[in-house]
Amino acid sequence: MAIVDLVMPKLGESIMEATILHWTKKPGDSVKMDETVLEIATDKVDSEVPSTAEGVIEELLYKENDVVPIGTVIAKIRSENNVEGHVAVQAPVVETQEAEEEISEVPYQPSAMSVSKTTGARFYSPLVLNIASNEGVSLSELEKIPGTGNEGRVTKKDILQWIADGRKMTAFETTQKEQLQQEPAPQPATITAPSTEVSEKAEEKPTVEYAGNVEIVEMDRMRKLIAKHMVDSKHTSAHVTSFTECDVTNMVQWREKVKAGFEKQEGEKLTFTPLFIEAVIKCIKKYPWLNASVDGDKIIVRKDINISMATALPNGNLVVPVIQEADLLNLTGLAKKVNRLADAARNSRLKPDDTQNGTFTVTNVGTFGSLMGTPIINQPQVAILAIGAIKKRPVVIETQQGDSIAIRHMMYLSLSYDHRIVDGSLGSLFLTAVANEMENFDSNRGI
Repeated sequence: MAIVDLVMPKLGESIMEATILHWTKKPGDSVKMDETVLEIATDKVDSEVPSTAEGVIEELLYKENDVVPIGTVIAKIRSENNVEGHVAVQAPVVETQEAEEEISEVPYQPSAMSVSKTTGARFYSPLVLNIASNEGVSLSELEKIPGTGNEGRVTKKDILQWIADGRKMTAFETTQKEQLQQEPAPQPATITAPSTEVSEKAEEKPTVEYAGNVEIVEMDRMRKLIAKHMVDSKHTSAHVTSFTECDVTNMVQWREKVKAGFEKQEGEKLTFTPLFIEAVIKCIKKYPWLNASVDGDKIIVRKDINISMATALPNGNLVVPVIQEADLLNLTGLAKKVNRLADAARNSRLKPDDTQNGTFTVTNVGTFGSLMGTPIINQPQVAILAIGAIKKRPVVIETQQGDSIAIRHMMYLSLSYDHRIVDGSLGSLFLTAVANEMENFDSNRGI
C-alpha cells in the first residue's frame, strides 16, 4: 500500500496557478485511474483533473475556490497497488497562505540586472516575478518591498499591496515604516488616543446605496477575468481603430452554391468564418508586423500565424480559442478547426492548449447583427479585426460602359491596432488588403 500525491497539473506555458472550482470526490471515496477528481479554472479555460492512481481518496489539501500553484500537491490517494508516491516534475512554484509546507524557490537573477552583493540575493517566487513583469516593477523596487513571508520573503499579497499603495515607498521610508511598526511614536500627554470602537467605525467601508428599482448581480469568475483583461489591454496599448467596407457578393454567392456539397463531402458546415480567416492569413503574410507583440522596446514578429477567434458562450461570456498554425491549413482544415473549437467552447470542453499562443484575433460582431465595432486588442497581440454583418445595399458599380447601381452584399471591417508599433498607414494598408482579398474572392474555385 502506498500514498500517491495528486498534484496541480501544468496547464500551459504562461499559467502559474489555478482555482479549484469543485471536488467531485471526497475523502473515503474510491477512485479509478484517469477518473475525474476535481474541476479547476484558470484565466484561460476550465478543465478537469483526472486521478493518477487507482485507490481511495485519503485527504484533500485544499478547499473549493482556493487558488493553487502549478505543481503543488492537492490531494493524497491511498493505493493498494505497489506504486511509489507521485514525484512531480520541477514545476513553477508559488507561495500561498493556505500551503501546509514550504516549497523551494529560485532567486531572481535576470540577465539584464545584477543583484547587489552588499544586500545579498533575495528569493522571489515565479508568481511574484510574473506580477512584477506585468506591472513594470523593477528589481530595485522588488528589493524595497517589505516581505511578510518566511525569512522576509515577498509574497503575492505584499507585491499587490505595494502596487495598490502607489509604489512610492523608498528604501529609507521602508526602514522607517518597519521601525514605526516595532516602536510606536510617543503621544503627547494632552492627546487621548481614540477608542477601539471609534477606530473600527472609521475603518468601516461605507455602504453604497443605489437609487431606484435595481437588481445587484455579482460578477462571476470569468466575467471578472474578462473585465480585467480588457482594462489591462487599454492601459497597455495605444489603441487606434480604422474602418473600411467591402463587397463580399462573390464570397456570399460561392458559399451559397457549395455549402450543401461541402457538408456532404466533408461532414462539416461551411460558415463564413474560415473564409474570412483565409483572407486574413494571406494579408498577414504581406504585412507581418500585424502578427507581432511588444516586449519593452523590442518588437517580436511572430513567424507562426495562430489565429484567435473570439467566441461567445451561452451565458454571455467570451472565450478566445486559437487555431494553431492556421497558415498551414487549407479551407477544409480551417472549417473543421473553427467548428471544433466553437463547439468545444460552447460546451466547456476546451483544453488549456486550445487558448494558448494566439498571434492575431478575428471577432465576428456581425453574428449578433452589429454593422461594425471597435474591438479591444487581445494582449499581447497588436491587432484585432472585427467583422460586421453582411447587408444587401444599393451600390454604385464602375464598369467600362459607365456607372450603374446594383444590389450588392456589403460588409464593414474595423481593425484596432497598437499604435506603438503599427502606424496609421500600415494599419490602413493591411485593412484595405483584407477588404480587397474578400472582394476579389474567386467565385469559380472548387471546394
